[in-house]
Amino acid sequence: MSSSTVLSVKNLAIAYKVRGGEIEAVQNVSFELKEGESFGLVGESGCGKSTVAWSLVNFLGRNGYVKRGSIMFQGEELTGRSPEELRQMRGNRITMVFQDPMQALNPSMRLGDQLTEVLTVHQSMSEEAARKRTLEMLERVHMPDPASVMRRYPHQISGGQQQRVVIAMALLNNPALLIMDEPTTALDVTVEAAVLDLIAELRETFNTAILFISHNLGVVARVCNHVGVMYAGEMVEQATVREIFKNPRHPYTQGLIRCVPRLGADKASSMLYPIRGRVPPPNQRSSGCVFGPRCDYAQDRCVAERPALHTLSADYSSSSAPHSVACHFAEDIVFADWQPPADMELPVQKNGAFTSGQEPIILDVDALKKYYDVQGNSFLDLFGLGEKRQVKAVDGISFSVPRGMTLGIVGESGCGKSTLVKTIIGLESATAGQADFMGFDITKDLNDRDAELMEELQMVFQNPDSTMNPSYTVGQQIGRPLLRFGKIPKEQVRAEVVKLLHSVRLGENYYDRLPRQLSGGEKQRVGIARALATRPDLVLCDEPVSALDVSVQAAVLNLLLEVQQEYNSTLLFIAHDLSVVRFFSDYIAVMYLGEIVEIGPAAAIYAPPYHPYTEALLSAVPIPDPDAEQKHIRLSGSVPSAINPPSGCHFHTRCPRRHLLPDGGKICAEQEPPWQQVTEGHRIYCHIPVEQLAEFEPVITTAVATIHSLGG
Repeated sequence: MSSSTVLSVKNLAIAYKVRGGEIEAVQNVSFELKEGESFGLVGESGCGKSTVAWSLVNFLGRNGYVKRGSIMFQGEELTGRSPEELRQMRGNRITMVFQDPMQALNPSMRLGDQLTEVLTVHQSMSEEAARKRTLEMLERVHMPDPASVMRRYPHQISGGQQQRVVIAMALLNNPALLIMDEPTTALDVTVEAAVLDLIAELRETFNTAILFISHNLGVVARVCNHVGVMYAGEMVEQATVREIFKNPRHPYTQGLIRCVPRLGADKASSMLYPIRGRVPPPNQRSSGCVFGPRCDYAQDRCVAERPALHTLSADYSSSSAPHSVACHFAEDIVFADWQPPADMELPVQKNGAFTSGQEPIILDVDALKKYYDVQGNSFLDLFGLGEKRQVKAVDGISFSVPRGMTLGIVGESGCGKSTLVKTIIGLESATAGQADFMGFDITKDLNDRDAELMEELQMVFQNPDSTMNPSYTVGQQIGRPLLRFGKIPKEQVRAEVVKLLHSVRLGENYYDRLPRQLSGGEKQRVGIARALATRPDLVLCDEPVSALDVSVQAAVLNLLLEVQQEYNSTLLFIAHDLSVVRFFSDYIAVMYLGEIVEIGPAAAIYAPPYHPYTEALLSAVPIPDPDAEQKHIRLSGSVPSAINPPSGCHFHTRCPRRHLLPDGGKICAEQEPPWQQVTEGHRIYCHIPVEQLAEFEPVITTAVATIHSLGG
């Protein structure tokens, strides 16, 4: 190990004791991490990324252990150490940030006590000195009002602030190694951008080595120097981040990149290519190449012989740094020459451009509002005499959607996206306004809806587990709406359910399975099949792909496209990944604090002129291209309370562009902005004139050309 090498993992194998023997979850993994570097581990769920991270801190559970190999940390061997030695080392020199910050925070302790405990226990620091250092660290992670945060409990701060607290806690002892396991997966795109900026800043400031685990290739491209691609417990490719994205040599790496919407991608001109099959469980891995059963280039040699991770010669690498690949044919496979196999089922491409008036309007929403009453805790409130307060979750929204089109809805958490679709489908009652669906007024009480309306209006939820009965089989759950609405005779239900299963790429053998026997992607497909059972005219999709691996995400998006084109269904699509929304949607609405601030055709939304909020969202999107450059626009503060939204323009308290107005933005705080028509169907809710908004520089640029949008 060189003097700057912090972590050296060699030929690591991790096994778990199970009934009847053991299973090797990770095999022959090797990599190095130096001071000030960030090494990314990527791959689908089940590839062993988190298992490697847990092995570094000996959190493998009672039945897990390092079977062979070496873990050298700053020249010291970690394997074989006693639990007490590892505990001291974890607290002082190795720290970890989890995907869910609440896993690392005690809900019954104030945040200040939890933070100072790190210093008083591991460095024997006095309480006063520990609190002073803790305040300084909270300021370093850009925590607003850190003194107040110290007095709060974890549930009293936002998710982004919780993650900053955990990062501050991890850095209090100035660790040499920081392990981050999906630290931004559950965050809004704006909060995610701020956390990623913070990670890059802390790496430079503290010279900390970071092991960064993620399935989001855009995030990895932004924060990492080197990348290791894992598949089925093995490292299959390893190189610099630029080399991985520009010159991927392993078929699996290439497949991952093809699953992600790229710059210039939309459903009319491009296609997502999911990787067929799924990651095999540890006890069912091939004796040859582990990726062979899913590989488009597999040959007899791949079945008979497992390839070793070897370094490519300079002729096949565009970088001077080592580029290692575990593939027999890495030198022969050219990323740009790949063609989809003839048996790959893909949706038929259709022109997805939105054209006003091209199709009849199926959903017309006018000044829709949804307010929630808030019960205070004062003495007067107890007797109903206090001031009436309301959460203005949806505050006067208007839009229309033509038949067969997709309206994407984007915005930060708390902006009202989910409340909007819940109000449309009837899970929430409307406070005011109108919503007309196929001639039906859907703002009325849910009990007043007849079977015909329910049949034509269905929903796909973000978490299929919360909407599936664990005691009923897949066939029973998909068949229930068919029986409920009397679509077909009872004796024909099984045949129709099997047909629906085939339409979502699941076989008849899934009919009698229970939800616990399905993967996350399979559960989501069942949820889609159930929503489509009645052939609805309108499907509401609330974050249907946010929790899925990129390959499963690509397959589900293709499935939704295919179903939409076959049945001419109309979709409302909510997602926090703006590149996915750009690819999938014909029309996009940008929401902020219960209001729509910009709406129009997808291509128009992603190009100047933008609303300043849209511009900030685009600047925060992680792009899987290390050569792409984005304008650095970060919103200050968090989304204001929907109980007492700011006067005038709700966005004026965070707007980075209000100073462009002659009065310095005073009008933004005093008057509601006007709707400005940019082109047919494209409107912006802002005081800044459209001509001035059009002068904004593009958010994203590349070395080859200027990209005016994520869509090109």
